[in-house]
Amino acid sequence: MLTTLVSFTGTNGAYPGANPYCGLTLGADGNFYSTTFQGGLNNLGTIFRLTPDGAFTSLLSFNGTNGAAPYAALVRGADGNFYGTTFTGGVSNWGTIFLITTNGALTNLFSFTGTNNPYQGANPGAALVQASDGSFYGTADYGGLTNASYGGHGYGAVFQFTTNGTVTVPAVFDNTNGAHPSGGLALGKDGNFYGTTTFGGSGIRGTFPGYGTVFKMAPDGTLTNIYSFTGFNDGGFPYASLVEGNDGNFYGTTYNGGTNQLGTVFSITPGGQFKALYSFMSSSVGGYPYGSLVQGSDGNLYGTTSIGGGNQFGTIFEITTNGNLTRLISFSGTSGPSLGANPLGALVQGTDGNFYGTTSLGGANGLGTIFRLSVPMPAVFKAITLSNGTATLTWSAVAGQTYQVQYSDDLTRTNWSFLTKPSVATSGVMTATDFDGIASFAQRFYRVVLE
Repeated sequence: MLTTLVSFTGTNGAYPGANPYCGLTLGADGNFYSTTFQGGLNNLGTIFRLTPDGAFTSLLSFNGTNGAAPYAALVRGADGNFYGTTFTGGVSNWGTIFLITTNGALTNLFSFTGTNNPYQGANPGAALVQASDGSFYGTADYGGLTNASYGGHGYGAVFQFTTNGTVTVPAVFDNTNGAHPSGGLALGKDGNFYGTTTFGGSGIRGTFPGYGTVFKMAPDGTLTNIYSFTGFNDGGFPYASLVEGNDGNFYGTTYNGGTNQLGTVFSITPGGQFKALYSFMSSSVGGYPYGSLVQGSDGNLYGTTSIGGGNQFGTIFEITTNGNLTRLISFSGTSGPSLGANPLGALVQGTDGNFYGTTSLGGANGLGTIFRLSVPMPAVFKAITLSNGTATLTWSAVAGQTYQVQYSDDLTRTNWSFLTKPSVATSGVMTATDFDGIASFAQRFYRVVLE
């Protein structure tokens, strides 16, 4: 079930802001924080806070000097503050890096200078990631090595930012190793950084400058292209960041390519073993996925398509790590039960087990929405203890969903007995006890049924 929590109102009104291009970030306080690309007092974008029940607070309106047009999601730093980037604005209008507190106090930490310093990078459009050394790493869509065919603005770069304001560039792109990294970096368990570029690589056809790459960057800045997309069945033009799964593989999406040229979902190992998991095949399922995937607590991956679905306004999907995809929601635009259109950002799973996200358009005012998606999640026993003839069972739950505990003393029988009546969860954990003569049985089995 999808619930629209906010419909943005533009430059004024109850929900100032417009066109959120990224997803939400969960704070230590249980609230969500994010940005809008436009809207706010100056129509240059905003930063906002949202509680899980939908209470909205506008924290800041960008004014150009302190940044403008934020594409990227925020990242919560080890100090509890949030760090982010703007695509333009700042001293030279090539974008900024900023810090903002949960109360909305913003500090402009760095302004990119673009072509004035071609190895620095320009126009950061993806979220930062904080490494174990405390530094933040990110990608710049332009800058780096200049190239006349791209207006002298370069193919993009990877930058490192320390909290004292120092920026260095450990790696630059030259088209052969990739070009224009629209997505951010994923810090792997092996200590290396992994990412994608939207263009470039060896998959060049005719005069086209490549269909994008997957790359690995070592902590010392050594960059290795581990896969080049061909634009065919494997996909092409990955805009999204990678996500490292529980199995150690990385998962991502391509905006185009696949068997129907509607985009793909893929997996890749740290060593570069690539597997196309799914090719979007019809308008009903959706197509052209732009945002990153997220792995849910059930181990499955969740994502969005920017168009398609029953109303052609985009979808939310669930896909297993072996490629079985299910469409969960079709967005309905500016009216109907599933308000919103054209989601571009990643989903995030809240502490309540629900997924939260944004659409860049649609909603009551056509300027984008924030939504909550309730997905039935399997109940998993966390602990079963026996003391003085009483069994205490604890299992994971999703607030608002209804569970019932059943038991059997013989698994060869098909009928199970009810231990509890159906009960609605109020938090992420539920418990039940069984003490009715349990000590007299040699064995007893339990299961939790989602009503």
